[in-house]
Amino acid sequence: MSDHAKGLLLTTLAILIITPDALLIRLVSMDAWTLTFWRGLLSAIGLAIGLLAIHRGRFISVLLAVGGWGLVIGTLFGITTVTFVTAITTTTAANTLLIIATGSMFGALFSWLLLREPVLPRTWFAMAGTGIGVLVLVAADLGAGRLFGDLMALATAALAGLTFTLIRKHALVDMVPTVIFGGIVTAVIALPFSAPDEIAIEDTSILLVMGLLMLPLSFALQFIGPRYIPAPEVSLLVLLEAVLGPLLVWYWLGEHPGEWAFVGGAIVIATLALHAAWGLHQERKRAQVTNDRCA
Repeated sequence: MSDHAKGLLLTTLAILIITPDALLIRLVSMDAWTLTFWRGLLSAIGLAIGLLAIHRGRFISVLLAVGGWGLVIGTLFGITTVTFVTAITTTTAANTLLIIATGSMFGALFSWLLLREPVLPRTWFAMAGTGIGVLVLVAADLGAGRLFGDLMALATAALAGLTFTLIRKHALVDMVPTVIFGGIVTAVIALPFSAPDEIAIEDTSILLVMGLLMLPLSFALQFIGPRYIPAPEVSLLVLLEAVLGPLLVWYWLGEHPGEWAFVGGAIVIATLALHAAWGLHQERKRAQVTNDRCA
C-alpha cells in the first residue's frame, strides 16, 4: 500500500469512528460534567493500554519523548474536550459540528501567526465565507438559549486549530501520547463539578465504548493518517463528521437542526469543500510539475 493510500485509509477510519460521538453523548443520561470526567479518564486509560501493548518496555520513554511542548499540546487537547462536551450538550449537534469544522481555518490563521506560513488568498476568502456561515448559525440561535453552546463550539474550533498547528510545528516528535495527558487534564478539570459514582447502568456500556475504544483509536489515527496525505485532503475528509454526525442525531433522536442551520451549514460546508478541493488541485498540479522535471 502506498503512503497516500495509507493516509487516506487511516484518516477516513479516524473520521468514521468518531462520527457517532455526538449521538452517543446525546444518548447518555448523566450530567455534562460527569460525562466529561469519564470521557477524559477512560480515553487516557484506553490509549495508555494501546501504547503499552505496542511499545511495551519503551512505553515510559515514548511518553517522555513528547517533552514540554507535548504537555502544552495535551493541556490544550484536554481543554478542547471540555469545551466540546459543553457545546454538544448546550446547543444542537448540527451547530456544534458545523462550527467545529471551521477549525482548519483557525489552523491556517495560527500557522500564519506562529509558524510564519503565508495565508493564500483563497484561504482568506474561505475564512470570510465560513465566518458568514457561522454568523448565520449563531444569529438563528439568538434568543433560543443556545448561544453559549455555539460560542463553546467556536472555542473548540479555535483550540483545535491551535493544537494541530503546534503538532505540525513539532512534526518530528510522535505526539500521539499527548492524548493521554489531554484525557487526564480533562478529568482533572471536570472532577470538582462531577459525580463520578452516579452512573446509570444503561450508560456504562456507552461510556466504555466511547472512552476505551472509540476516542483513543480515532484520536491516534487522526495524528498518524494526516502525515501521509496533503492538508486539503485531510480537510475534505474531516467534513464527513460535520455532515454525518448531525444526520445520525436527527435520525435516531429527531433533533431537527432548523432551517437556518441548513443555510449556515451549507455555506460552511460548501466554502470548506471548495477551499479544500482547490488546494488539492494545486497540490496535484505541483506534484505533476515536479514529476515532469524529474523525468
